[in-house]
Amino acid sequence: MLLKDKKAAIIGGGPVGLTTARLLQQKGVDVTVYEWDKDAQSRISGGTLDIHKGSGQLALEEAGLLDLYYYYARPTGERSVDIETNILEESMPTEENKYDRPEIDRNDLRKILLDSLDKNTVVWDSKLKDLEKLENQYRLHFKNGTTALADFVIIANGGKSKTRKFVTDIEPQYTGTYIIQGEVLNPEINCPSFKNLCKEENTMALAEQKMLFCQVKANGALNYYLSFKIDENWVEKENMDFSNKEMVLNYLDKLFVNWNPTFKELFNATDNFVGLPMRRMFLDNPWESQSNITLVGDAAHVMPPFAGIGVNIGLLDALHLAKNLTEGDFPDLLSAVKDYERKMIAYASEAQEQTQMAEEGIHSDESFEEGRKSKEEWDQKILEPNKI
Repeated sequence: MLLKDKKAAIIGGGPVGLTTARLLQQKGVDVTVYEWDKDAQSRISGGTLDIHKGSGQLALEEAGLLDLYYYYARPTGERSVDIETNILEESMPTEENKYDRPEIDRNDLRKILLDSLDKNTVVWDSKLKDLEKLENQYRLHFKNGTTALADFVIIANGGKSKTRKFVTDIEPQYTGTYIIQGEVLNPEINCPSFKNLCKEENTMALAEQKMLFCQVKANGALNYYLSFKIDENWVEKENMDFSNKEMVLNYLDKLFVNWNPTFKELFNATDNFVGLPMRRMFLDNPWESQSNITLVGDAAHVMPPFAGIGVNIGLLDALHLAKNLTEGDFPDLLSAVKDYERKMIAYASEAQEQTQMAEEGIHSDESFEEGRKSKEEWDQKILEPNKI
């Protein structure tokens, strides 16, 4: 095994980093995950994740965690409505497809993965400050003042990774789309009309080159995304402060002036807002592989969430990298990393193209029927295992 008697360090304890750790640890690799969250109980913001059959689920199956994922995940229907809240289309899970891509809360997925790892695999409150390259190792410097040595480094700390620069100088580029994310903790009390509209299903409304997409968490809270095309510097121009609820609501009142008051009820019930510029890491000019460091997940190929496949591509990274490092017939680490990065760039680029197609369709003037046809096209690509 290429990592025999070597210490691997994974920077980032998200789904991809933890899955990579699990897959390596199963093969006897000495691996440590360094995560900047304070502890395992830290609340993770964001919506639910759907892990797809034929991609992300392959990694969970290899990790021996697929049944646990099915236990915690929820087969979830989808509903499309217009800006007057008229239901245009509904699709509910069936016995045949209920496990194709069920939704799971991020904290539940983290718990599954953490429980699968050896005790003390994850070192919490460890935000990486710098990587120091030694002769055959890296010295990791953390913001809390501690250091660690590693023979092999896997960077898994997300789309905003500042550690990516040790592998490539590619910087993610703004796609022209911005998302405002909102969370409603008590929707049945604070936005009953909208809760009655969405019920327990994912609910989407597309109009005026804008999208609302809402998810229901296991505890009943709502997480929703509002996406629209706008100049990259609009936040500075508007002096937008997402911690100022009144300011955000005033902006949304103007942005969604033609939408039914039920949507305004949702906005007004929101407990917190977050601004998210959409970025894509273009992979046209691959970097030169190194023998003791690589990228996985959003750190390697960040893309907007409009096709719903980002985490699935990241889990495929975990699967392919772990196999190359522990099972592959490679003469050395450099060969294993080169092969992994070649495959990863190929399927991640395909996923990014699917995402771009979804992003363009969502924010276009297509009719509902035209949009449904476009969605069927990209959904079919997403569900084809051979495409990945």
